[in-house]
Amino acid sequence: MLTTSSPAYLPGFGGHVATEAVPGALPKGRNSPQRPAFGLYTEQLSGTAFTMPRHENRRSWLYRLRPTADHRPFVAYDGAPRLRCEKDGALAPNRLRWDPIPDAAAGTDFIDSLTTAVFNRAPNELDGVALHLYAANAERADRVFFSADGELLFLPQQGRLELLTELGRIDIAPGQIAVVPRGVRFKVLLPEGAARGYLTENYGAPFRLPDLGPIGANGLANPRDFETPVAWFEDRDEPTQVIQKYGGKLWVTTLDHSPLDVVAWHGNLAPYRYDLSHFNTIGTVSFDHPDPSIFTVLTSPSGMIGRANADFVIFPPRWMVAEDTFRPPWFHRNVMSECMGLLTGEYDAKADGFRPGGLSLHNMMSGHGPDVESWKKASEAELKPAKIDGTMAFMVESCWPFEVTAEALGRAQPDYDLAWADFPKARLP
Repeated sequence: MLTTSSPAYLPGFGGHVATEAVPGALPKGRNSPQRPAFGLYTEQLSGTAFTMPRHENRRSWLYRLRPTADHRPFVAYDGAPRLRCEKDGALAPNRLRWDPIPDAAAGTDFIDSLTTAVFNRAPNELDGVALHLYAANAERADRVFFSADGELLFLPQQGRLELLTELGRIDIAPGQIAVVPRGVRFKVLLPEGAARGYLTENYGAPFRLPDLGPIGANGLANPRDFETPVAWFEDRDEPTQVIQKYGGKLWVTTLDHSPLDVVAWHGNLAPYRYDLSHFNTIGTVSFDHPDPSIFTVLTSPSGMIGRANADFVIFPPRWMVAEDTFRPPWFHRNVMSECMGLLTGEYDAKADGFRPGGLSLHNMMSGHGPDVESWKKASEAELKPAKIDGTMAFMVESCWPFEVTAEALGRAQPDYDLAWADFPKARLP
């Protein structure tokens, strides 16, 4: 069932949703009736172990045209040559930065354009995170993708995406994000003919909203601004490739129908989208630059309280008013590893070399901070209220050190260390 109408959404983060594309498809009062309406098949999709505490348990019940289990064996997929998460020897503890990836060859769809930049841990450890980039210019209506390794966070940098998922349709443009849970099948459409951006793959605990602590009950990303799609399905009896990422590699099988056939569903495991402009930035109104954790949108906790497996952090437009303060991010070394991308504009700690669509990596305990020009400008600026505008940078921070693919290492800017060259020596009395 295809429709040209705009996708519809329900507000809220992590709530229990009940939705049906055909009236009467959703059972009342039970999850698994003996004979579901219209002969639909009942399937539970679990994003956490059955025995997780209730407040952390994520699962949804799906009512679909055919069972997901009906497929032939998966075989190795020979596309997406730059989607690789394999360690290539020891990585030197150097700071790295990249320009945007080159345009893909004509006819390259989202899957085959995926290019892995950095990753940590192995997917089967159920910890860690990877960051891929995409640059697609073609659609494949006969292809569906999913990751068994982790949930996927989409960050468009150029061009809109329409994600047709098992649980509904999501439309996102630059400035918005979408999250598709581990295991959920989807296809990617390009309403503008081409699109570029970033794709974060979280192997660990599902993303959640960070605790607010002394901030109080409100601020940062508010639950009401997240949107979950209503039920939608595709009734398409034509050959469809199903490509899955499993164990860091891609595998493919072919069905005689579309697996995007969930007519109704209920639960709290579902894709969602969020507009980054709704982020309520909290900052200092007296002195000193706050820690970047104050900009956390979503977090995936690790086994140690307060140390994230993955934090998704943004640096959006905001007012700077701190008195007697060096306002850009200060020089620092961090036990966490930081991978940063730029969606639009300029980043306030780098005057040159960091372009939208690019990437930088500062692994644990690597000294970093503003470049010489940014340091000098901020040190000499007249400190009056000023707005940082027309920009959106993001960071994926992890307690695990990142590895870099051989392909990405070969594309790294050779002179990134020069960003910190020629600082004058401090003058003692």
